[in-house]
Amino acid sequence: MPILTAAIYARVSTANGQNPEMQIRELREYCQRRGWRIAGEYVDAGISGAKDSRPELNRLIADAHRREFDAVIVWRFDRFARSVSHLLRALETFRSLGIEFVSLTEQVDTTTPTGKMIFTVLGAVAELERNLIAERVRAGLRNARAKGKRLGRPASGVDPAEIGRLRAQGASWRAVGAALGVSPATALYAARKGRLKISPGGEAASD
Repeated sequence: MPILTAAIYARVSTANGQNPEMQIRELREYCQRRGWRIAGEYVDAGISGAKDSRPELNRLIADAHRREFDAVIVWRFDRFARSVSHLLRALETFRSLGIEFVSLTEQVDTTTPTGKMIFTVLGAVAELERNLIAERVRAGLRNARAKGKRLGRPASGVDPAEIGRLRAQGASWRAVGAALGVSPATALYAARKGRLKISPGGEAASD
């Protein structure tokens, strides 16, 4: 059986004087116990977990698309993702690429049957959340129409800040387009034209 290769990701904020070495040491020891070869270490030091763009995380995602490793290992979910929706989008990306995911503290390991089950449950919760958001958007549109409000506006009038707000709430591009009265493609175009950052998971965030 070929040896599995793993990417280690760690993040700390300098605000509370943390050092990433503790995370890295435990992740290295985990790989050693599993007999996995470490393909790369990605460390964002002094960067808040709330930030949309993190240099080393961005590099990890890019390397994942190049299939430079078989698994991603983190010390804890909140060291990796800034929100549940961000985590689930990243896990869906990894799954589509055939890359496993391990969170050491939460003991989630998608290479095991239990880990795969947990991931399935998380995915179902994410889908439910997306459906609820879409239904709220549709209900809002129905309410606006009932009050005689004119819906929709030309693409040039789409507010990128509003797009960023809706995306931050977890709305899909389809839901964003519906809320603004434009197509999903037009909403995405307006986001790019407004110089919103589009993350690998498709999320828009303002500069």
